[in-house]
Amino acid sequence: MKILKFGGTSVGSAENIKTLLRLVGEEKQKNSPVVVLSAMSGVTNLLTDMAEMAERGEDYDAHLKEIEAKHFAVIRALLPAAAQNPVFTRLKIFFNELEDLLQAVTNLRELSLQTKDQILSYGERCSTFMISHIASKNIGDSLYVNGSDMIKTDSNFGQAKVDTELTELLINNFYQENKDKVLFVTGFIASNAAGRMTTLGRGGSDYTAAVWGAALNAEEIEIWTDVNGMMTADPRMVKKAFSLPELSYTEAMELSYFGAKVIYPPTMIPAFMKKIPIVIKNTFEPDFAGTYIRSDVKTSNLPIKGISSIDHISIINLTGSGMVGKAGFSGRLFSLLSREQINVVLITQSSSEHSITFAVKPTDASQAIFLIKKEFELELDAKKLELPEVENNLAVLAIVGENMKRTPGMSGRLFSALGRNGINVRAIAQGSSEYNISVIISKDDLSKAVNAVHDAFFTDLKRTLNVFCLGTGNIGKTLFNQLKEQMPFLAANNDLQVKVTGISNTRKMIFNADGLSLGNWETELNTAGEPADLAGFVAQMKALNLPNCVFVDNTAAEKPIEFYQGIFESSISVVTCNKKGNSADYAQYKLFKDTARKFGVDFYYETNVGAGLPIIRTLRELMMSGDKVARIEAILSGTISYIFNNFKGDAGFYETVKEAQELGYTEPDPRDDLNGKDFMRKMLILARDAGYPLEASDVKIDNILPDACLNATSVEDFYSELQANAAYFENLKNTAASEGKVLRYIGKLEDGNVEISLQMVDDSHPFYMLSGSDNIISFTTDRYKSRPLVVKGPGAGAEVTAAGVFADIINVGTLNK
Repeated sequence: MKILKFGGTSVGSAENIKTLLRLVGEEKQKNSPVVVLSAMSGVTNLLTDMAEMAERGEDYDAHLKEIEAKHFAVIRALLPAAAQNPVFTRLKIFFNELEDLLQAVTNLRELSLQTKDQILSYGERCSTFMISHIASKNIGDSLYVNGSDMIKTDSNFGQAKVDTELTELLINNFYQENKDKVLFVTGFIASNAAGRMTTLGRGGSDYTAAVWGAALNAEEIEIWTDVNGMMTADPRMVKKAFSLPELSYTEAMELSYFGAKVIYPPTMIPAFMKKIPIVIKNTFEPDFAGTYIRSDVKTSNLPIKGISSIDHISIINLTGSGMVGKAGFSGRLFSLLSREQINVVLITQSSSEHSITFAVKPTDASQAIFLIKKEFELELDAKKLELPEVENNLAVLAIVGENMKRTPGMSGRLFSALGRNGINVRAIAQGSSEYNISVIISKDDLSKAVNAVHDAFFTDLKRTLNVFCLGTGNIGKTLFNQLKEQMPFLAANNDLQVKVTGISNTRKMIFNADGLSLGNWETELNTAGEPADLAGFVAQMKALNLPNCVFVDNTAAEKPIEFYQGIFESSISVVTCNKKGNSADYAQYKLFKDTARKFGVDFYYETNVGAGLPIIRTLRELMMSGDKVARIEAILSGTISYIFNNFKGDAGFYETVKEAQELGYTEPDPRDDLNGKDFMRKMLILARDAGYPLEASDVKIDNILPDACLNATSVEDFYSELQANAAYFENLKNTAASEGKVLRYIGKLEDGNVEISLQMVDDSHPFYMLSGSDNIISFTTDRYKSRPLVVKGPGAGAEVTAAGVFADIINVGTLNK
């Protein structure tokens, strides 16, 4: 036979109770089960609130009526009118008794644990009595069983300990007399030797099921709830969490103890003692296999089985020389807390024995401090102990799994995931069994931490990057199109999911923690977006506190750069095609690099120099491998490259510049390209990345244009001056042609000096054969001495620039996986 336990959601409504009865009926066809029931969902909370309101002298009548209404609605829905009165009558007696108890609490202004247990017991008694009578009309022989008559405990009200021997005797005797019936047993409640009502702790209905299962040597204990078994993490926090097919008793206990609410931790003990499997099933998806908890689990390929958490915790720090080498100090401390029923969740002690940190429930923290001060008064007065300190608003995160034992790198993977997301660990604990590593972190970081750790350990799933994009011009739009098209490829080949979580331009901004639609982002931004506010955009990005965040700056504006520092300090990576940040003061450049390194995040800016060409990456990898750069030569302006590649033969300089502008290769004012300042910024960034602390003023720039062209008052006047100086440009072209050379505007870095000049190069130079708007760069190094390393390709345009930004984003997602 089996024990079937149904939780509060499963008995929470008439429709759900119908499902429950169908499941019980199916099981009854094989063998009459024992059915253990919880209170209807929300009722235990209402009873608790009423008890506390009564103690304060407040009116609880609305809560009482709500509980009555919940039960009476079910009776009217599921019982024929002729069968309703006996159930209404009995429930009304229960509610009258409850009201009398609450009135007594109000009169005395006192709520003892014993009285509270009596009040809370009505939740299970009402639901079980009601459902047993409904069952008798639907599935035949059914019997209401007050579990407190069978389960005997000590008098530790609120968390009573079961007298196993006496309980098993009572259960067996009762079962033998009634085994032809389906027994509907109240969960959670028990009684002491004097017959006073006790409870088994919150979640104790699971415990009731396990006690009955162990007493009757059941084939299986089924815990029916509203989720598909035990999952790798809380699905409310981690959308990628998945159900585990099986767990060992130890793994299940560890996960449950540290916050997995699917099953009550003591439940496993009676089942473990008799090796009875526990199955976690979903009432609303009964065909799903669920999770089996048993002793003979198969070997798993998963590095860990799950991540659990407790979202409200306080830690108490005790320090002082009086602990060093003091035998029995820890025993004295924790015995004190145990006597006062203060549960210690986690303990860690420094190897010097100078400090002990332990975690307790926030409701116990003040009492623990009071007790410590009282117990160690002499040590505190003698300054051998410091006053104990409490830290609140904390949470515990634990990774659990038998595969962790003797597997190198588990803790490294955990702390790398936390550190990379800027999550500070306040305390750490790992048992010698190596089944569990627990850390205490800020409560505000819990959701981010659980998601980051889940991504780190369950690598078969897709790692998620949360991207916040600033700028929706040509580059931004093209990037979104590329991301949309490449999503399936990223998932299949890089195990990566990129979610664009925020978008902003100068007019509107919009956020969606689940990811914005890349097929409809523009409409969403324009219709549902709020007014743009750069500071607000960055603040909201930080406030969402999502794991693996990337801030993408697709603008050429100076304002976003002011926020880079704070973004790094929030442990968010930055990808930017905006070169103004890295080409401003060297101190700012260095600060950005140092801060990103300090906070363990990435700062990628490949498109600052060569659009989609791997120039920055190539230089970095050369230097990381120990190569020494002797000289860098480059053409890093697509605009100027196009102009001089086409300024040949009969073409005039004026016509070539005009054509370049018409094709969109230049800025509205071509001088913004031809004055060399953009080229200078790129060379300056390269020089800095090569290790030279240069300023913009250190870069020597030879002007391409005569002063008259540069100083023209308008674009129209500029073109007039180009025509007026046609002879100057023709002379340059003809001189180069007569020597078998071509004109190239080249930047050079050598011996820490940077200069940009118009040069004539012959066919022995790597820049001779250049076409279109291509960029080109050559690295002369110790390893590439006689034949420089050359990178060549398109250096401008939305497609290639967006591709470079795309590559940087992917590197954030994959290089640190």
